[in-house]
Order: sequence, then structure tokens, then C-alpha cells
Amino acid sequence: MKSVLRPLIGPVLYGLIIALGYIFIIERTSQPIQHEVVLIEKQITETPIQSTASISDPISYADAVSKAQPAVVNIATSKLVTEKAHPLADDPVFRRFFGLNQAPRRQRMQQSLGSGVIISPSGYILTNNHVIAQADQIKVGLADGREIDAMVVGTDPETDLALIYIDMPDLPAINLAKTENIRVGDVVLAIGNPFGVGQTVTKGIVSALGRHQSDISSFVDFIQTDAAINPGNSGGALINAYGDLIGINTAIYSNSGGSLGIGFAIPIGTATDVVKQLVQYGQVIRGWVGIEPQVLNPALAKAFNLPNIEGLLVMGIAKNGPAHQAGIRPGDIITHMNGNMIEDPRAAMEMIANMKPGAKVTIRVNRQEQSLDILVVVGARPTPQG
Repeated sequence: MKSVLRPLIGPVLYGLIIALGYIFIIERTSQPIQHEVVLIEKQITETPIQSTASISDPISYADAVSKAQPAVVNIATSKLVTEKAHPLADDPVFRRFFGLNQAPRRQRMQQSLGSGVIISPSGYILTNNHVIAQADQIKVGLADGREIDAMVVGTDPETDLALIYIDMPDLPAINLAKTENIRVGDVVLAIGNPFGVGQTVTKGIVSALGRHQSDISSFVDFIQTDAAINPGNSGGALINAYGDLIGINTAIYSNSGGSLGIGFAIPIGTATDVVKQLVQYGQVIRGWVGIEPQVLNPALAKAFNLPNIEGLLVMGIAKNGPAHQAGIRPGDIITHMNGNMIEDPRAAMEMIANMKPGAKVTIRVNRQEQSLDILVVVGARPTPQG
């Protein structure tokens, strides 16, 4: 019997050794995989699910709105308008011929709506000039439902800002942000009274900074936003995600009068500079020399047979204005002001506007290819008519 089994012992033992080795290898290689699976399951179990909203983009802006909203007011204005009985009613010959000299003219009350922002607990409210312009009565409606008549402290048509005052104690004033902290892409909220439906909040971002809209103002670098702004929002607040005021909503770019996602607000830095002068003087005093400049480009130089140099061509000059009295002439090319090279009419105008009347500025001009330094005494910028 032993002789029969002896030949089988070797192959059996060899097979057992191979089987044990295979099992050992499988166990050793499976341990790291099982360990990784355990770690992943542990992480899934112990790690909380996080919201996709970041700290800078909260789920709700209710805190910012509740902080700023009490300081935003509704403004209702009314003025007595005299209507003409006929387009030629002001013509004296027409009135005498048709016997209209004694005819009474129709009068009606014209009303409009806008918004404003309380910037001082003592009662100062900032709004747009076009909201209260030529109004006979200005009524302010607070967020808590109270209403009171307001008086005009001062206006600045050139920035479309106005400061009004209401006699109420302990008013909820808004917190002012720092203009230099505003960035393109920041979340902003517009608060106002669009179409008179009541106080409304819309959300957007800062679309651009430093927008120049000469048809609105030559002295404002506007904040552009896509937050919905409509008629009635004018003078209202543009706030950041923390409820601080960054701008005064002023205008929209629209052919239809409705919001197209392009709105403009006056930065709070510009507004506060205007407010300081309105409180102190009742108006904003800007420097003025009385020139109408245009960038001298190659085409313009060729058309007027002028040297092709960098500078501003004096296209027009105010009669008896500071520049005229100093000897500057149309056709002169302005190259420097107080030693600084000037290439942009807007920059030149801002430089002069920031000077006080009576200050002196040296303007270097090129006249018939000769450089002349002309000393000009800055005057006060005339108040715009209309």
C-alpha cells in the first residue's frame, strides 16, 4: 500500500505549497484595497455636506437689506404747471389778434416719484437733482410709513445730485462704503421705488467702473450695474452685500424706458464731496477757464494745417472768460498745464474744476509752431441754465 501512495506524495505536497502561496498573495494584496475602502467610507460618513454658496455669495441678502432699507425713502414731488392754450400763445401779436391777452391759462399739478437715501441721523437726504428739480413741494415717505415735507439744501445739476433736509429726530442713516474698495464683479443691490409700486430690492453685480456718460454728467465716473433700475429708482441706494452705500442710482441705458441691465450710479466718494460743498455753500464751486478743447489727432491736424503733435486743440473760447482775458486763442494747441502733459480733454477739465476760483494755472500752448506759457487766473464755473 505504501508503495502505491509514495509516488503521489510529491505532487500533492507540491500542489498544497502552490495553493497556500496563492492564498497568501491574495490576502496580502487585498489588505491595502480594503484599507482604502474603509477610509473612503469613513470620510463620506464623517464629512458634512457643504453648500455650494461661498462666504462672499451668501444664500440670502436679507441682513444687508434690513440694514440699509430703513434709510431709503420715497420722494414725491409736485409742481404747478401752466399749459399753453396754443403753441403761439406766447406771441404778443397772436395774443392781441385773437384777444388772448386777458384769457386765463390752464394750470395743473404735475407730480413725479423718486427715491432718496438718509445719510445723516439729523435729517440730510441725498437724491438726484432731476428728482426734485423745480418742485414746488417735496414730500418724503419713510420706510416706517411716516411722511414729512422736505426743504432743499442745495443742488448740483452737473453731477445730478441734490441734498434735501427733513426735520425729524434720530433717523436711520445708512452706512457709507469706501469707493476704493468697490470692484468689478461685486454683488450689489438696488433699493428704490420703481414705477411707484413701493420700496423694491433688485440684485446684480458691478458691471464696470469709471464709465463716462457725458450726456448725464461730465464730472462723474459712474458705476455700471446690471441690477434692475427703472423709473422711480432714481436717487435710491446701490448697496454692497454688507448693506453699505456705494452709489446713488441715477440713470439707465434704454430706448424703451425700461431696464435693460445697464444702469448707472454715482459713486459715494463723488457724492460725499458734493454733499460737503452743498452743506457749506449751498452749491458746488468749480474752477473754470472757458475753453472748448478737442484732442488733436492726425486727421484734425491735416484738416486745419496744424503740426501733428500731442495736445488739445482749442476749438472755442468763452468771450471775456479767464482764458480769453489771458490771451488764449482758438486754434492754439494746449500741450501742458502746470508742467503736466495734457492729452485728454476730460482730464484737463477735471484738473481745472478741482481748482478754486482765483487760483492760477500756467497753460503751455503751441501757436504757429511756437511754445508759449500763458498764466490764467481760474474763475468760477457758471451755473448751468435749465
